[in-house]
Amino acid sequence: MPRVWDVPVRDSTRVRDARVAAEAAAALAGLDERRTAAAALVATELATNLLKHAEGGQVLIDVVAPPVLREDREGSRAVQIAAIDHGPGIADVPAALRDGFSTGRSLGAGLGTCLRLSDDFALHSVPGRGTVAVARVSMASRGSKASARYEEGVSVGGQWPGGEPPFGAVACGGLTGHPAVSGGAPGSAGRAGAATDGPAHTTGRAQDAGRGLPEAPSHAPADTGIRDTDASSRTAAAPGTPATAPASRNAPGDEPADAVTSRDAAGPLSRPAGVRAGGVNIPYDGAEYSGDAWGWVRAGDRVTLMLTDGLGHGPEAARASSGAVAALHRWSHLSPAELLGRLHDALKGTRGAAVALAQLDLSAGRLRFAGIGNVGARLHSGGTWRALLSRPGIVGVHRPATLREEGADWTDESLLILHTDGLPSRWTQPSGPGLAAADPAVTAAVTIRDASSPARPVRDDTAVAVLTSTPPERP
Repeated sequence: MPRVWDVPVRDSTRVRDARVAAEAAAALAGLDERRTAAAALVATELATNLLKHAEGGQVLIDVVAPPVLREDREGSRAVQIAAIDHGPGIADVPAALRDGFSTGRSLGAGLGTCLRLSDDFALHSVPGRGTVAVARVSMASRGSKASARYEEGVSVGGQWPGGEPPFGAVACGGLTGHPAVSGGAPGSAGRAGAATDGPAHTTGRAQDAGRGLPEAPSHAPADTGIRDTDASSRTAAAPGTPATAPASRNAPGDEPADAVTSRDAAGPLSRPAGVRAGGVNIPYDGAEYSGDAWGWVRAGDRVTLMLTDGLGHGPEAARASSGAVAALHRWSHLSPAELLGRLHDALKGTRGAAVALAQLDLSAGRLRFAGIGNVGARLHSGGTWRALLSRPGIVGVHRPATLREEGADWTDESLLILHTDGLPSRWTQPSGPGLAAADPAVTAAVTIRDASSPARPVRDDTAVAVLTSTPPERP
């Protein structure tokens, strides 16, 4: 089941709690002693920073899949440590990431330590709004010490030309297309940004496999009632749009497996070089288990992202949601509407769940969406946001007679946010020129942070999952 550690950091005693939680998550992820120590130290440093610079905040520790599904990391799991605050923000992020920089009486090694020890490390900070830091520690092979290098876009004092920095402007570990500082151990963090080229049925979210759930029937639903509400022909790319997708973040010598160019009667379309997914999950009221869960899988050119919300709270809700994610892995080759039919059978005998499924056909650059229940979805494409609608019902309890699928084109600039109803109904979607390039878990965390406050915390189990394209390699 989706075990999540939610540690509110208000005083120094909670720093130890963050460290202990990271050690427990490392044991769940199967990390060895060395990587467990790394996860514990990263959690300690991020929690300490919350106290020193933001007067407190929140540390979320979870066990997740890597942000990119890769053949050489099949089944791998990482400890994800997210630190979220509503503090003053960081005025000069590049300086803060350098060893020796400190605004207090410390050695100034906190964020630099996180950068060196993490397989992926990303940071988003806006003065006056707060900071989000996300680190992942796994068993991935490590190279030499991570390095940081400055890139264009930052002037003295950490101010960005034109005002507010691009969304996710600062990212380390090779995850962001618009970083002020980037770096990572060769062969680890940089590889984490590679295009998805893993095999079918690659594991997404780490959790219990849904013990006690009845096996779903092997036959497909008799009538899915599939309706594509956007089945019109795709239009040609805008003038100046390249016909070939940009190169993916593969290691030298690798071919970009997903850099596909397609042409139809309307003309050429740019296809995404690859995709990444990430999420943040917060259990209600500090509970041990969250009733929400997310996962993603790949079958051939199909990549499917799921977000599910088990009815109610606690272990029984978690059992329903984790059972849905386990079923996703078995039927990753099916369409969203067909998957919902199988999930309905699989979740009978549980409380049931709301489920949203987004499936991307990488070869066609086409997204298909279907959902049942109160799980929201918003797609950012072409500079605008569009809501994708789910049908009323509860998977496993009451399924609508027909299941509608919505379709949309997917490009390198597209971004999809799925969220459960723990997020306020009138949340504001993130914005900025670097939105599609940010680490998806950072996007998820910023979405939750900006929809809440210390005086108005989340009101339910809350999960946000994000699907975005892999940014092209920067020169």
